[in-house]
Amino acid sequence: MKRFKNLPSHIVLIIVCILSLIPFLWLLSTALKGRSENIFAYPPVFIPKDLTIDNFREVLKLVPIVRYVINSFIVAFFTVILNVILSALAAYPLARMEFRGKKIAFFSILATIMVPFQTIMLPVYIVTLKLHLVDNYGLTMGYLGMILPFCVNAFGIFLLRQAFMTIPREIEQSAVIDGCNSFQIFYMLLLPMIKPTLAILAIFTFVGSWGEFLWPSIVLTNEKLFTLPVGINNLSSAFSADYRLIAAGSIVSIIPIIVFFLCLQRYFIEGSYDGANKG
Repeated sequence: MKRFKNLPSHIVLIIVCILSLIPFLWLLSTALKGRSENIFAYPPVFIPKDLTIDNFREVLKLVPIVRYVINSFIVAFFTVILNVILSALAAYPLARMEFRGKKIAFFSILATIMVPFQTIMLPVYIVTLKLHLVDNYGLTMGYLGMILPFCVNAFGIFLLRQAFMTIPREIEQSAVIDGCNSFQIFYMLLLPMIKPTLAILAIFTFVGSWGEFLWPSIVLTNEKLFTLPVGINNLSSAFSADYRLIAAGSIVSIIPIIVFFLCLQRYFIEGSYDGANKG
């Protein structure tokens, strides 16, 4: 009986998983279907009869999608790096140090989670213009204009603070006895012990940055800097809503996210105390 105790929950999870995969499978099927097939057939046909990769070739030939991928990767990569570094630097003193106004600072940061980006988008855009962080002043400034507004956020600080707080203080005290200073404790001891949480933050940040459409569409005017979501949006009008090509472009945009997740997935099953337990 114990073997079947969790069977109902497993069945529900399998059904939810299948339902979540259906849109992706339809997208992949559409991208691989030839011109002779009806992509809107009912009931849906997931296995193409006329299997082809011509849609991917046409997208690569007619639009600079490789450039869009490179731009998205540059923005996502530096956003992830800055987010992990700055969030860790902000979370460490909030979790391990005592100073006046600590709780006020933490709850003030935490309160910003409730503020949607759309409500502060206009002042952020004005600041971006004042600092010349737009592509009118060069490609580098255009990249900075897409990266800096998202280089740190309250969610990342909160996530890493909670991870730091789970580490026993005895480990830190042992490092102090061994002669380590605060930065050495942070960089050489505590940071490696929260690798799973850092990986989670990196994945969330990468997915959010890679799929960001609103902000790049506002600050960008130079097509050379278009990210993949902005480029795929233009794909719709360029091909008069040819859904085969749009699906092919969407699949190209999803592949890097899947690869990035697969590279970091092992950290999801590692415990926060692995570093301490391994000595």
